[in-house]
Amino acid sequence: MTETVRLTVGQAVVRFLASQWTERDGERQRFFAGCFGIFGHGNVAGLGQALLEYGDELPYRAARNEQAMVHAAVGYARTHDRLRAYACTTSVGPGATNMVTGAALATINRIPVLLLPGDVFATRVANPVLQELEDPRSYDVSVNDCFKPVSRFWDRINRPEQLPSALLAAMRVLTDPAETGAVTLALPQDVQAEAYDWPAELFAERVWRIARQVPEPALIEEAAALLRNAERPLIVAGGGVIYSRATEALRAFAEATGIPVAETQAGKGALVWDHPSSVGAIGATGTTAANALAREADVVLGIGTRYSDFTTASRSVFARPGVRFVNLNVAVPDAVKHAGLPLTADAHAGLVALRSAMTGHAVAASYRAEIAERAARWNEAVDRAYAPGDGGLPGQPEVIGIVNEVSGPRDVVVCAAGSMPGDLHKLWRTRDPKGYHVEYGYSCMGYEIAGGLGVKLAAPDREVFVMVGDGSYLMMAQELVTAVADGIKLIVVLVQNHGFASIGNLSESVGSERLGTRFDLPADLAANAAALGADVLRAATAEEFRTALIKARDSDNTTVVHVETDISVGAPDSEAWWDVPVAEVSALESTTGARARYEEDRKAQRPLI
Repeated sequence: MTETVRLTVGQAVVRFLASQWTERDGERQRFFAGCFGIFGHGNVAGLGQALLEYGDELPYRAARNEQAMVHAAVGYARTHDRLRAYACTTSVGPGATNMVTGAALATINRIPVLLLPGDVFATRVANPVLQELEDPRSYDVSVNDCFKPVSRFWDRINRPEQLPSALLAAMRVLTDPAETGAVTLALPQDVQAEAYDWPAELFAERVWRIARQVPEPALIEEAAALLRNAERPLIVAGGGVIYSRATEALRAFAEATGIPVAETQAGKGALVWDHPSSVGAIGATGTTAANALAREADVVLGIGTRYSDFTTASRSVFARPGVRFVNLNVAVPDAVKHAGLPLTADAHAGLVALRSAMTGHAVAASYRAEIAERAARWNEAVDRAYAPGDGGLPGQPEVIGIVNEVSGPRDVVVCAAGSMPGDLHKLWRTRDPKGYHVEYGYSCMGYEIAGGLGVKLAAPDREVFVMVGDGSYLMMAQELVTAVADGIKLIVVLVQNHGFASIGNLSESVGSERLGTRFDLPADLAANAAALGADVLRAATAEEFRTALIKARDSDNTTVVHVETDISVGAPDSEAWWDVPVAEVSALESTTGARARYEEDRKAQRPLI
């Protein structure tokens, strides 16, 4: 007779999640570190009660905003290379829909997070319940249907019998490097509290082995032939290099072949900044070195990148006629982009195979010399950007330079939106594969502090420097309270430039004259941070900022360093383009001039098919 355990659906969910493990390369770890939650009538009696009863197995952690707790879960999972994760539970209604933005961010960045929103009564015995969306087309629709397009797997558990298959499907997706993202299991509040006799084996320890998919040998030979015959090959390293822990394999491959390595936002840190093969960031926010090499590259080896428009400079940076792509990626849709030769495989396994197939081959000495010269010129530009100004308000590049100087080699910089991610991509000198954490798949304002919280939870032995502009800070700062309340130290660099710097520059470039991007704040953001419980230090000059930052670094408390900056001081130009359409007709000279420039820039776009 099958052994059973009588539990509520909520209790069964918690017991199951606590029993899931991952293993890769012999390294075994519990998959779920815990569950973030904010309780309401839709989950307090179900999952809330279960987390209370079984908290030793799946620790509960309070959050202050539902979107923010998903961001924190993403920061945690990304830091653990997607081998560990958090669940997030909310009530029905606004608590649930607050998570939709976080779900989109997780799925776009391909980071695992399990969302457990409460839902309306499955029995409909008391409908319409508080916060229920009454859809006249169907009583089976709730606000949780909003999660469908932004989740990699979605299900609603209307009966206890449906739970086991849904949980197993959720784990399949969460632990699949090619498929992972947000997974949503909508849990009607009455079903959460319903008891059922579960097979005991559902709660047995289960290990999900993350296999390293190997490439097809014939394709490896074809790729090696393309690279051997290339005169000006270029590697584009994406996030897959870091998630698969292939940085050493990439270094060995680059050193053996001499092929230069450019990095996407997610791939930054794949090589240390001063490695001879490193040419830095690529694309719209790239370095002049990487972009110049990209324009003349005849074969591009993309590793773990999805080729976003920022990476390709809206398909303008890979400009050589007949350029070929070789794409090493676990995800088939990415492996076939730009009509590339698809090496559908794990980045580490693929690099090892490619290196073996290219034994004895290296690029010409003249190409190596050009790579070194271009990289040196860019590094001189970074030195100038980091150099002290006139003693007045520092520019953002100088602020970044000071953070780079004060932070340790293993410390982490966190950012997400505005002008800072672009400046960091160009200027930050990475010294560790996990030292650069910029969310740029969704570039979500408000990710910074919450994401930094997740990073610190995952890496408590590293200092975490969160860089956030005043615009993003106003979007979502409340997880400062969580950091302070739970004793999770963050260093938050709050850059005050009185506006949306990135969109202000973009607005001006498309002829919209910075409409709505400048503001004189009636609020004191430093005082706001202090009211949320953080220690606060103010800086008006670069030297004051350096002193304050060192004090924050050496403190045991979450500290916000508020620094005023000169918005007119920009980073060095990437000499690359980003396609943002400009109004085709206008009575404004600023717009007609911008349209003329746009038409000229578009001429560099290539179909790359």
